[in-house]
Amino acid sequence: MAPEAGKIEIENIVSPGHKHRVDRVKYEAMRDALLAVLPRAAPGLSVAEAKERLLPLLPQNLFPAGAKAGWWLKAVQLDLEAKGTIARVASKPLRLHKKA
Repeated sequence: MAPEAGKIEIENIVSPGHKHRVDRVKYEAMRDALLAVLPRAAPGLSVAEAKERLLPLLPQNLFPAGAKAGWWLKAVQLDLEAKGTIARVASKPLRLHKKA
């Protein structure tokens, strides 16, 4: 198996065209958890609210006691925004929801 086989390429809405390769299993676990908690309509959830709700959904073997969940949440959030799967509401604090 190639060393990059367990990786996935993600985008960043803040830096268009800039891509990173990250662990596929952790990315998919965080993506699935985030999409499970985000509502379909604005105003959505703040990032802190989303994190609080998704932590219990994350596999403990990948995110023991929520370790590194904040970094992964931000990486997945920016990637899903770049792909048009989720949207942000420009408010303070920033709020997220699934795109219809």
